This record gives sequence, structure tokens and C-alpha cells, in this order.
Amino acid sequence: MTTPSQTVGPYLSIGLPWPDGVDAVPEGTPGAVWIRGRVLDGAGEPVPDALVETWQADANGRFDHPDDPRGAVAGFRAFGRCPTEPDGSYRIRTIVPGAVPGRDGREQAPHIDVSVFARGLLDRVVTRIYFPEHAEANAADEVLAAVPADRRATLIAVSAEDGYRFDVRLQGEGETVFFDV
Repeated sequence: MTTPSQTVGPYLSIGLPWPDGVDAVPEGTPGAVWIRGRVLDGAGEPVPDALVETWQADANGRFDHPDDPRGAVAGFRAFGRCPTEPDGSYRIRTIVPGAVPGRDGREQAPHIDVSVFARGLLDRVVTRIYFPEHAEANAADEVLAAVPADRRATLIAVSAEDGYRFDVRLQGEGETVFFDV
């Protein structure tokens, strides 16, 4: 007997634990901020069983990865993972990254790469978080510039008391821009 194919399902929370959890940087890291938000479906309802992952450069725009064109910098974790709560909320403790190299020697604005896994998705969706205080760098960022002007706001976090708010809308009105990677 054949079984139906599955989208991300009940084993998501079992199969993807991350020992550091919501901490892309350790508690007490100077300059640490919270990225908080909600994952919402096309009707604006919370997605209580999604998983949000982040990956980013350090405050100087460097990665602890051998593919960093300037050479790997050791010691920066750079990765956070948080399952959503029943109200669709998530949180990641991190720092604001620095600018990273883009094509042709141009810098990309400081940003955090975000992947969301959720029910009903055959694969993750990928987006970016940009920061409102980097308006000049955001305006020059070739990736953000490729997004239609009326949709760019879905990629820019909103300042909050202890960091930023970034909601992810999977479909519908105000859908977050996702990238084909």
C-alpha cells in the first residue's frame, strides 16, 4: 500500500531540535537584540507549528564559514532556530549584522537570512530581514532594489523596545517577499 506524500508534518518538532534554541548569540552578548514576530497564513491566522531559522553575518559582516570571501572568522554562531507558539509568535536573540560583500564588489545592506518551514509547504520559504536604521544602505542594496517598491516594506523590520518586530505572512494581502534560492 502506498502512502500519500507529506508536507512538513508532525515530525518537524521532533526532528529539528537545536540545542542553542532561540539564541543566535549567547545571553549577555553586548549589543544583543530580539527579533520577534508572528508567522501568519493567508487569512492572517497564526501558524502555531512553524519553524523559523535565521542565519547571518557578525557585526562586521563576517561569517564563520569557509565560503566567506574574506576568510572565515571563528567564534560567531550566526544561527538561530525557533518553533512558533500557539499564537504564531517566535523570537530570536541576535545582533544586528554588518554589511556583507555582494556582486561586483558592491556591499549588501545589513540583513538576516530567514527560512520558514510550516504545514502546507513542500519546501521552506526564504526571505530577509533588513533594518530601518540602514535606509541608505537599504536603498543601495541590489537584492532589495530588485523587489517591487510597493512590496519592500515586507522585508524591513520595525523597531521595538528591545530589538525589532518582523512578521512573516505566508500568503495573501501583505504577503512577505520570498526568494527563489
